[in-house]
This record gives sequence, structure tokens and C-alpha cells, in this order.
Amino acid sequence: MDETVRVTRHAGWAEIRIDREARRNALDRATRHALATAFAELAKPHAEPHAEIRAIVLTGTGASFCAGLDLREREAERAAGAPDVAGQEAIELNLAMRAHPAIFIAAVNGLALGGGVTLVNSCDLAIASSEAALGCPEIGFANYASMAGPTSQLLLTRKRAAWLLLTTERIDAATAADWGLVNEVVAPARLDARAAELAVRLAGFDAAALAETKAALEKIPAEITRWREAMDYGQTVNARIRERTSAAAAGLAHFATAGRHRGQGT
Repeated sequence: MDETVRVTRHAGWAEIRIDREARRNALDRATRHALATAFAELAKPHAEPHAEIRAIVLTGTGASFCAGLDLREREAERAAGAPDVAGQEAIELNLAMRAHPAIFIAAVNGLALGGGVTLVNSCDLAIASSEAALGCPEIGFANYASMAGPTSQLLLTRKRAAWLLLTTERIDAATAADWGLVNEVVAPARLDARAAELAVRLAGFDAAALAETKAALEKIPAEITRWREAMDYGQTVNARIRERTSAAAAGLAHFATAGRHRGQGT
């Protein structure tokens, strides 16, 4: 693994830490490739159930989560006549996170700008330090935030997305939580532990159920918006889970037995 990306494996989950503190964890070519390699390695199935990665915590080093693409490197490559592939590589990186069977948890330790906001948006869950801030500075240098913009627009109301894209003002962690870009805000000293707690909890769930539920979150409401179609689709999701694992049948049986004593649920 490239030295700019640190991967730590645990039982059922892993932490990926971007380690370019001097460049505010900006995504240069080497870091993009290292992240892509890490994602692929952590998607591989394992014979031992405890070794299968079901949750991934993505975080940064120092005062930044990720400052987006490394624009200094990108401009140097352009000046040298090299093909400009940074944007496409970053898109593929984020799509790999969305398609990954594991649940991604952003542990937003500090500043997230541009492509860093995109990483937060691409994660399934996000915990932020109270010292974190998110922003899209692109309009300030006559650009549209071509990745953070679309992903934020998919997640936010128009006025909130417009604030990020048009003002260049950063929003603090509390505002990001209020807007729904992150799930929870914690004290800085608590961030790593809280992200680990959540990862351990997810790692205790069935891998097939997690992967299929993640796929359903991608499908509804992005592709399916009608209630009947959505609920019918939910039945097919559970059918696929039952095809992949016996844990569903065992879990339902246990829940049904427990339900006799403390009430039913659906």
C-alpha cells in the first residue's frame, strides 16, 4: 500500500486513513490509486467469516479529512502535456465506494473541501468531529464543483446545495448534520472511538443482508419512486438475501420466538 494511505484491519471491519497531512490529505494520483487498491482488497471474500470486511471507516490525518483533488499536481501534469485523468479517476473511486459490499463510514476529522465533500457524500454513513467543516470553493476559481456539486444536489434541497456551490462559505459540523450530510457530531477526541463502535456494530450483522440493504438504499428513491413498486422491490431484496445466506431464516425464527414475549414488529 502506498504510504499516503494506511489500512488497518480489524475483525469484520477496517479503517482507511488518508495520510498526506502536509497537503491536507488532497487526492494526488498515488493516493487515488492506493485508495482504489485498498477498496478492491477489502472487497475480496474470505474463508474465515471474521475476516470478511463488512464496514470500512474512511478518515484523514491531522486537521483535514480531505481537501479534494491535488490541484497542484493536476496543473503540473496538464502543463507537461499529460492527459487529465484526475477527475475521471476520482469519479471511479467514488463509484467503487457506492458499489462496494461493505458499508462505508466517513469519520470526518476536519476540513472537507470539494472532492473531500464528495467522499463524505459517497459514504453510507458519516460521523463528524465538532471541529469539522465542509465547503465547495470551486466557484471562486471559475469552476463548478463537478463531483461535490452533483452529489450534494442529490442529497440536499436546492437552496442548501446552492449555498455550498455559490457562496464558497464553509458549513460547520452542526450545520452539516442539520442538513443531513452527516449523521452525528461528536467531540474530536471521541471521533475514532465512535466510528469504531459503529463499524463493530455493523460487522456483527450478516454480510449478505448488509450488501443487499446497501444496494436497496442506492435503488430507492434514485430509481424507484412509487410506493407499490418500492415495496415489491423490498420483497425481492429479501428473496436475494435468503438465496445468499441462511442467517435470514434463523434470524426471523429467533425474532418470532422473542416476539411472543415482548410484542411483534415488522
